[in-house]
Amino acid sequence: MAITTGTEAPELEGNPLLGSMLDLKRDSLGTFLRARREHGNVVKIAAGPPGIRATIYGVFSAEGAQQVLAGESANFRKDNAFYQEIRESFGNGLLTSQDEDYLRQRRLVQPLFTKRRVDGYAAAVAAEITTLIGEWQDDEADTVDVLHEMTRFALRAVARILFGTDVDAAVEIVERSFPELNAYVLSRGYAPLKVPRDWPTPGNRKAAAVHRALYEVCDRIIAERRASGRASAEGDDLLTLLVEAESAEDGSFDATELREQVLIFLLAGHETTATSLGFALHLLAKHPEVLKRAHEEVDRVLGGRTPVAADLDALPYVTRVLKETMRLYPAAPAIGRRAVAATVVDGVAVPAGADVVVASWVTHRHPAYWEDPERFDPDRFTPEAEAARPRYAWYPFGGGPRACIGQHFSMLESVIALAMILQKHGLEAVDTEVPVGSAITLYATGPARCRLLPR
Repeated sequence: MAITTGTEAPELEGNPLLGSMLDLKRDSLGTFLRARREHGNVVKIAAGPPGIRATIYGVFSAEGAQQVLAGESANFRKDNAFYQEIRESFGNGLLTSQDEDYLRQRRLVQPLFTKRRVDGYAAAVAAEITTLIGEWQDDEADTVDVLHEMTRFALRAVARILFGTDVDAAVEIVERSFPELNAYVLSRGYAPLKVPRDWPTPGNRKAAAVHRALYEVCDRIIAERRASGRASAEGDDLLTLLVEAESAEDGSFDATELREQVLIFLLAGHETTATSLGFALHLLAKHPEVLKRAHEEVDRVLGGRTPVAADLDALPYVTRVLKETMRLYPAAPAIGRRAVAATVVDGVAVPAGADVVVASWVTHRHPAYWEDPERFDPDRFTPEAEAARPRYAWYPFGGGPRACIGQHFSMLESVIALAMILQKHGLEAVDTEVPVGSAITLYATGPARCRLLPR
């Protein structure tokens, strides 16, 4: 039973007319950081004009995150305004579905993410990163935007492994469309009054065009996969399972649902890996002493050969580089929920129906868990250091029953790809700072160029 007695949440000071609405739209991550710094671990943030003002409860401690995502997860549902906007933009796939829909979908795709199956994806990951490195050599590239390049790689890998097809031609559309839909969802999520989506406003028309382009990509993937009549090289892929479910007696997936599942997996299946790898390369380029240690480990363990899944345990420093990158740049920097019943989170009363945001961006920088939190230091993730911290001081993949189903796949993909790039290249940062924004996921608002140095 939820506890309903606690202290009243402190409120972040905002504009008398609009509260913190403009601050959240301009820089939600900075606003959450300021809220914790000024008021503590659970803070009420008002947004919008009086009478239609929305209230968000920001939760910033490891203990609060654990309660919302795990301990009382049944009380915190994906019923808020942002998830409704995501559903309308991306459909009711595994990311957004709930209750029986979610359990059915998760049961369907779970076989793709067992340890045995994930380990079998290593060869496909290695083949894709080999192709990318070869393209850099063929183009005689000496400077690349590593976030852009890792997005290309991650999209190609997820298409090969999960869909059994090649979406190289669709990469440009997907890469352009997701940030635009991110911004559209963010704008509508914070808007106190929403213009109906079918009204012909410039924003709605642009979003509709993006939707059409993405739907065409998904339909093309499905059509090509069905026409080929074969699964991926790694065995039954996601589309095999989805198509079988579509024709099952329970009518699990109709054509629209099949498209929505593909769209969700295109988004969720590449964003985490692309963000982690891109920022890891950029951080290594800015920290030559860390880069040197990573090079030494890769050279010692692999000796120039292609890594396999069994090598991951022998590459602990490369793994720590990625974990520290995900601390500083979590792909899902803020996770929204809505409280069903009144409860107390970290000593603060949260009323029934309240919108709650659990912000890993803030928790990952919380001085209670991280000394000098903005400093890049992979040794924060030695086994001893990890054991000394609360479980939810670091949660880039979410947590509890709704934790990312593909987190082990993402780690395997990231370690193998990073190790193979380091086998061939040193790095120097061209852009020393990379500004970021957040909507559905974290995204860069500027380039992350690095100079490639042959080894």
